[in-house]
Amino acid sequence: MIYTAIDTFYLTDEQLRDSPSRKDGIDEATETALRVYGCDLIQESGILLRLPQAVMATAQVLFHRFYCKKSFVRFSAKRVAASCVWLAGKLEESPRKSKHIIFVFHRMECRRENLPIEYLDVFSKKYSELRHDLIRTERHLLKEMGFICHVEHPHKFISNYLVTLEAPELTQEAWNLANDSLRTTLCVRFKSEVVACGVVYAAARRRGISLPEDPPWWTVFDADEAGIQEVCRVLAHLYSLPKSQYIPVYKDNDSFTIRTPDPQASKESPASAVASDKGTPVPSSSSQEKDSVTKAAPNKVKEKSDDEAKPLLAELNGKQDPAASSKSEKSELGVDRSRERERERSRGRDRDGRGRDSDRDSRGRDSDRERDRRRRSRERSSGHSDKEKSRRQSSRDRGDYYSSHSSREKDRHRHH
Repeated sequence: MIYTAIDTFYLTDEQLRDSPSRKDGIDEATETALRVYGCDLIQESGILLRLPQAVMATAQVLFHRFYCKKSFVRFSAKRVAASCVWLAGKLEESPRKSKHIIFVFHRMECRRENLPIEYLDVFSKKYSELRHDLIRTERHLLKEMGFICHVEHPHKFISNYLVTLEAPELTQEAWNLANDSLRTTLCVRFKSEVVACGVVYAAARRRGISLPEDPPWWTVFDADEAGIQEVCRVLAHLYSLPKSQYIPVYKDNDSFTIRTPDPQASKESPASAVASDKGTPVPSSSSQEKDSVTKAAPNKVKEKSDDEAKPLLAELNGKQDPAASSKSEKSELGVDRSRERERERSRGRDRDGRGRDSDRDSRGRDSDRERDRRRRSRERSSGHSDKEKSRRQSSRDRGDYYSSHSSREKDRHRHH
């Protein structure tokens, strides 16, 4: 027999209340906010990476399953979300490079926390640390799940159920509700069939479309009324929550940016988070530093003015301050040394110039000698050529003389 689903990873309400995050002192509201924040990161990163919706849904389910066994205090929600996207892309046959995932999460953090958009160099120490952490977190994910990463989504059941119920106009609304349900723990509490029935029921109530109730339509699809009501309640609670914000409960630095964490700021981060939840403005560390600098600036100006006034008063009184004298001596020594350095540099430049001139003279002499040699060789070659020409001319004249004399002798013999 071939099983298409693995129903071994579903938890009860008691197990969720006794999660590892609760044991580390995190309350239910904080855990819910961090789960929603991590799923929002996964959804946004999937859009930026142009991933299919199935990849984002699988990554969100892996995110919830992992934090059912590990705590938010020991593992960063940002780093785990990035690793879930990387692993889900491989599982759904739409892989993305680790470099692209790191760049996307780095850019999202800069935008969410109103930081200047900076370039993350792939040869920097920060990038290598992020990449090693991405690989290490993926190993933790696979280890905690026992390498069983099969995920069955409610989306495929929604289409079949709506075709059976003859209500195709509810398809888009039900799909939207199914995508939103992945931000909650419904995926680790109920089977996909129950979640699909719950979102269909909620979509019908929103659109005001009646579905068969005698007998109830959900009994045909192996769902119960209690599960459907719980799905609707969790979705209503999700829509009542404000926009998710990151709560720094992780012990170490989990930032994707190059900034270095301030120990005082990290100590005060829980208080600032609580104050921001209550609505009270919290001054940032940069504003506090600016205030301290502005307060300390007049004091520094006064100290400088007093230091400058001391030697002037001493000269007016006819007394010389030892500290001022030592400073003046040091300054004079520094001036003398700088002058000596300048002299040495000028001498070196003169030597280099002389050497260059001598090289130029030697090169000129060599070139003149070469020209003389070429000229002599040309003269010699021209002299030899003239001699050859004269010799040839004389030989030709002799030949003409002998030929003419012989012809005359022949004529004489003929007449005799």
